[in-house]
Amino acid sequence: MQVVVNKQTLNLTHLQKGESGVLDRLDLPEDDARRLMELGFVPGERIRVLKRVLGGPLAVKVGESTFALRRFEAALVSIKPE
Repeated sequence: MQVVVNKQTLNLTHLQKGESGVLDRLDLPEDDARRLMELGFVPGERIRVLKRVLGGPLAVKVGESTFALRRFEAALVSIKPE
């Protein structure tokens, strides 16, 4: 399981409110990754952080939908910053 692979990708927890990136890959167990992909978290999709709660979940926008991701899940979503 990887969180950050190289300098060109970050995990989603590194983005601040209002920042966005393009999903590179999901470093989650297969069942969890499949669940997020069914919700629209697919490589190439733009993700924007709407709200951050200190030590808590992140509210993110993917496509036209808004989701709350637990911090540990967001840490396993690799993105390329815009």
